[in-house]
Amino acid sequence: MMASPNAAPLRLVVFDVDGTLVDSQHNIIAAMRMACEAVGVTVPPDHATRAVIGLSLGEAVALVTPEASEADRDRVVAAYKAAFFALRSRADHDEPLFPGVHAVLDALEADGCVLGLATGKSHRGVAAVIERHGLEGRFVTVRTADDGPGKPHPAMLRGAMDDVGAQPADTVMVGDTAFDMEMALAAGTDALGVAWGYHDSKALTAAGARLVLPAFEALPGSLRWIGTGHGALA
Repeated sequence: MMASPNAAPLRLVVFDVDGTLVDSQHNIIAAMRMACEAVGVTVPPDHATRAVIGLSLGEAVALVTPEASEADRDRVVAAYKAAFFALRSRADHDEPLFPGVHAVLDALEADGCVLGLATGKSHRGVAAVIERHGLEGRFVTVRTADDGPGKPHPAMLRGAMDDVGAQPADTVMVGDTAFDMEMALAAGTDALGVAWGYHDSKALTAAGARLVLPAFEALPGSLRWIGTGHGALA
């Protein structure tokens, strides 16, 4: 059925996960350290691992282990998955939501926005986050590194739009890394950075962020342009 020509456009807000919705850097850094130690390759400094959060696992490992062979990198990938699963299974596992997430998602839904995820996590990893934090039913579309090319390739974001029938002009990507901003630009959507994640505000702006949000609560008021057809922020 075709939509009425007078119907409001479908407004899609797509979120990154690590560094945007959840603070997971300590577990990611620990898992990378454990994986490299298990394989016997040089452990990257914490800042190097933090800088690649958001990329697909294979690409992230390649960037932080430049001197390792391809075979060793494959072993690091496998060891990382095992290490992260072990960390996530511990009773003291801590991967908190950033402040304000539930309230902001409530506000966006109440305003008629459709919500989605586009993340370098696996489907299994996203499912664990959603279950742990009571986010079931929040996201109409979930695109992960398992679905194809990772960030900054636009495939995940284009797939999210296809899933719900949204247009690029009515879609915004919200993320904490330059990879998120670059993906949005490549997909033809708008991009908002967040100041509480793993890339600094200057990097986000340089990569194409329209603005960088100082706090999660600032997001709803910054999205009033979606669906207006002119892309102007409030």
